[in-house]
Amino acid sequence: MNDTPRLQLDRFLPYRLSVLSNLVSSAIAGSYSSRFGISIPEWRVMAVLAMQPELSAAQVAERTAMDKVAVSRAVSSLLEKGRIERSVSPGDRRRSILKLSAEGTRIYREVVPLALRHEQSLLDVLDAADRDALERILDTLLGRARALGDHS
Repeated sequence: MNDTPRLQLDRFLPYRLSVLSNLVSSAIAGSYSSRFGISIPEWRVMAVLAMQPELSAAQVAERTAMDKVAVSRAVSSLLEKGRIERSVSPGDRRRSILKLSAEGTRIYREVVPLALRHEQSLLDVLDAADRDALERILDTLLGRARALGDHS
């Protein structure tokens, strides 16, 4: 055990990114969860379907990098609440596709400004150069993480 390198968790990038993501997501969720009864996974499903309607649950899971079980639960809840609709794909009758309902679209349009305000508030501490650098770094790390994920 003495030869094992020590992990400084508070400096470990995956841990720090996870904590940051959880803190930011929770802060944003506070502005919509009580008002609309939407969980973080439900919001992520809605946000993806708003940008790319008519996806399967598996495609939503892929785009959000969420666990398939979490997506399945969110989809079930959103269907139950009438915020999304499910239909059969015309091209492949075995595949179901999801899209926002009229109610889901209405809620999405109300939540987006709240989410964007939270994002702006978070980014306000960075100047333009730091924001550009952050954007570049995130794109680079996302690309690398995807590539590493393909090899595992």
